Amino acid sequence: MSNEIPDHVRRNRQAWDVLAAEFVEAGRRGWAEDRLTWGIWGIPERELQTLPSVRGLDVIELGCGTAYLSAWLARQGARVVGIDNSERQLDTARELQREHGLAFPLIHGNAEAVPRPDASFDLAISEYGASIWCDPYRWIPEAARLLRPGGLLVFLKNGLLRLLTTPDDGERAGERLVRAAFGLHRVDWSDDGSVEFDLPHGEWIRLFRASGFRIERLAELQAPAGGSPGRYTFVTLEWARRWPSEEIWVVRKE
Repeated sequence: MSNEIPDHVRRNRQAWDVLAAEFVEAGRRGWAEDRLTWGIWGIPERELQTLPSVRGLDVIELGCGTAYLSAWLARQGARVVGIDNSERQLDTARELQREHGLAFPLIHGNAEAVPRPDASFDLAISEYGASIWCDPYRWIPEAARLLRPGGLLVFLKNGLLRLLTTPDDGERAGERLVRAAFGLHRVDWSDDGSVEFDLPHGEWIRLFRASGFRIERLAELQAPAGGSPGRYTFVTLEWARRWPSEEIWVVRKE
């Protein structure tokens, strides 16, 4: 078997090793939070209620970045493992582990091929990690492999319509469609050389079923009135009040 890293994994690793420095302070703020919020609009989990109680569960975060989400899960009593494609992101995560005195395993690797046995976890989770930077035809079956029967996969990604209205330079979602939905899979961004993935909703559903998942929920997120995307410029509040800029899928392994 070839050990060659796929092109999109290599390109995203290079991009995120550069971008990592810009996310140090955001990671530090995330580690300091005592509540879980989702996405760029910071919508509280207590409002969305996408997760079960995680106490005592084996959890893997696929594309953990600075691991603030993993830290929150660990504080809730989960046994957490994080994996990320960027060693620089993991450097920040390890530094924050030391600062907060909270240790859990961190793996430098590709979430499409996780070095853990079958049926190792009760919950797999991703917030803008594997959910957009990994090929769904690879990482969804891999998540299914890692989960025990009845295990849950919860992930947040960009809203489909946001991607369909964002030009290749990644600047900002508009009010015109700039790419086709049929055949949507891989998007190569010209601004930083990274590669993002998405599928039409019907193809997500087909892939979930083919991978042994039952769909429990699709939450299409509306930005809160008066909300702010913070440092992110790829979508405006006005846009995200009218259309879902983010979505959370909840699926269970049958």
